Amino acid sequence: MLTGDIVEAAKFIGAGLAMIGAVGAGIGIGLVGQGALQGMARNPDFYGSILSSMILGIAFAEAVAIYCLVIAFLMLFVL
Repeated sequence: MLTGDIVEAAKFIGAGLAMIGAVGAGIGIGLVGQGALQGMARNPDFYGSILSSMILGIAFAEAVAIYCLVIAFLMLFVL
């Protein structure tokens, strides 16, 4: 009985640790937005190309957070 509780606790701790990567993704998205906003303010003629690059960068950063979420769900419900 005690070992089952330890395994359950380890699952929750592991899932929480897996989601630490989402913090990095959030910081990355903020930095991408900040850089794009500064670039648009300095050179408004390139608004379209900066915006498309920003959206692509945000998508890549968000993919890391989704991977972290998938790993956390796998730890909770599969293992």
